[in-house]
Amino acid sequence: MKLFFTISAILLFGINCKAQKVFSVQYVNQADVKVFVVDYENQADLKVYKVKYQNQAGKNDGKWFFTKYANQADKKLFFVEYKNQADLKIFFVDYENQAGWRNKSKQHLMY
Repeated sequence: MKLFFTISAILLFGINCKAQKVFSVQYVNQADVKVFVVDYENQADLKVYKVKYQNQAGKNDGKWFFTKYANQADKKLFFVEYKNQADLKIFFVDYENQAGWRNKSKQHLMY
């Protein structure tokens, strides 16, 4: 029973502690998630704010830090040309407090 609670706690807290460090790959077959940048906020699944430092990255809340190397990232992204090719549609916002999910059904893509 104690083992069950320990494993449950690790899984539960492990999911919530993941920072949003991302890397943009060159080829679609290298990506975890295919992303399209929309022109308008109301078309997006996720509003993204690009942070300057790794320690500012959020926990699946739209605050992304773009890493220099793929092995430093939690998720590898490929930016597609067309909306219908994307798993996730994003809109880049100017302020940190604007970041967040508009379509929570897609939230699992960034865990």
